[in-house]
Amino acid sequence: MSNVPLMPMATAVWLVENTTLTFKQIAIFCNLHEVEIQGIADGEVAKGIMAYNPIISGQLTREEIELSSKDEDRYLQIKNTDIEISNEDKKVKKYIPLSRRQDKPDAVLWLIKNHSILKESQIAKLVGVTKSPVISIKNKSYRNYNNLDPRDPVALGIFSQKALAEAIEKAERRIKKEKKEKEKAKKTREVSNNE
Repeated sequence: MSNVPLMPMATAVWLVENTTLTFKQIAIFCNLHEVEIQGIADGEVAKGIMAYNPIISGQLTREEIELSSKDEDRYLQIKNTDIEISNEDKKVKKYIPLSRRQDKPDAVLWLIKNHSILKESQIAKLVGVTKSPVISIKNKSYRNYNNLDPRDPVALGIFSQKALAEAIEKAERRIKKEKKEKEKAKKTREVSNNE
């Protein structure tokens, strides 16, 4: 069988424990030998392997198991082998070697000088520091401020050009929104003053 379920041995354990399927049916479905399935049932094989429910993962349906349980000559048909594992929601933090971490204050200073529209929180998130060093560098009260050399964090490899562009775009949207709100508040004040 070309379509093998995810974690075949654990799936076989679950099928042995929770269904009335024959050893041959389970063996063919899980792409295992019939003797291995017999060993699972006897408790000699797969000791300590936690059973994996193929129904929850969407690889089998309860109806499919019932149909095969009633007919020994019918083999289980896998429903879905493409289980989506999405990384879009999770952003993986890029590892920055110790030798490059000392460049972070320089990167913060560069961002403050070259992209003043970015908020402290945005700079902190981009560079991977807390907000307090960003504020202290901005106020020139950072402990080592005189020795800082503003350097491009993209060139240093701290983050990508895409991440910088997205942060700038977000800051520009925020500024436009704030400007519109100020104009709206100003017009509201003028109208209330004229009445």
